[in-house]
Amino acid sequence: MTNLPPNDELHTLRDFMRWGASRFVEAGLYFGHGMGSAIDEAVYLVLHAVHQPPDFPENWFDSRVTSEERQSILELIDRRIAERKPAAYLTGEGWFCGLPFMVNEHVLVPRSPISELIEAGFQPWLNPDSVHKVLDLCTGSGCIGIAVAYAFHQAEVDLADISSEALDVAWENIHRHGLDGRVRAVESDLFNNLAGESYDLIVTNPPYVDRDDLESMPDEFHHEPELGLAAGDDGLDLALRILLQAPEYLNPEGILVVEVGNSDEALVELLPEVPFLWPHFERGGHGVFILTREQLLEFRQLIEAVKR
Repeated sequence: MTNLPPNDELHTLRDFMRWGASRFVEAGLYFGHGMGSAIDEAVYLVLHAVHQPPDFPENWFDSRVTSEERQSILELIDRRIAERKPAAYLTGEGWFCGLPFMVNEHVLVPRSPISELIEAGFQPWLNPDSVHKVLDLCTGSGCIGIAVAYAFHQAEVDLADISSEALDVAWENIHRHGLDGRVRAVESDLFNNLAGESYDLIVTNPPYVDRDDLESMPDEFHHEPELGLAAGDDGLDLALRILLQAPEYLNPEGILVVEVGNSDEALVELLPEVPFLWPHFERGGHGVFILTREQLLEFRQLIEAVKR
């Protein structure tokens, strides 16, 4: 239990934000699930406790809180410290590309740097007018595919995942964003249940955490589904399968976008001849590569030679 402040010491939203951030630092929490720092997470949780959005105007931070609001704020801050759960699991909501998504512990917390590529319409690698069918593979909450649907208003989007529990979350987010009929969720082990489909863009944030990293991760990560994180000794088990199978599901001039995170070095070492393109991200993040269908076909034999 967090040592609670006396009733007469904290009065405003800003007071509780500062106090919460100090408690988070004191407790040694980890901030890597959509929040960059203790203050970011404290601001988010305090605003959620008083039913306000993350973009609530800062000039209102000096508003005084009621006794009921005070209790809600303190309960959230105390749970974050005691349970070591990412904030999104406490609120049931994560944000991606400026959009809200329902989340629970069956899906990863949205946080991929792929958001920058979505906001840029995947240019210059795609002509936005030519994007009519998109696949978000290993979709989890559906945040990537749904954000892509906002970016390409004419496109149909498939969200695929092996986990039925994750797909329940994805369907809830499809409904939440009013995208029924244009976005669908499909239970599939990678491409297994997508026979006959073809896409202009395949984008995926598959499991890519290697064995050593998984064991050493902070407590917060162990609340996320291991199915969405673990990918063998070097983190490449799924990425290699995707590389080999993706060209069969890409249209001519289509592209594959894959996040492999810290396993990027292992991938380049394993396939040094493959011309992976690694975009730079202005807001941080790394380990996302782009390949065209033609490149995947050109280097297929090399990929087959190393696939487990």
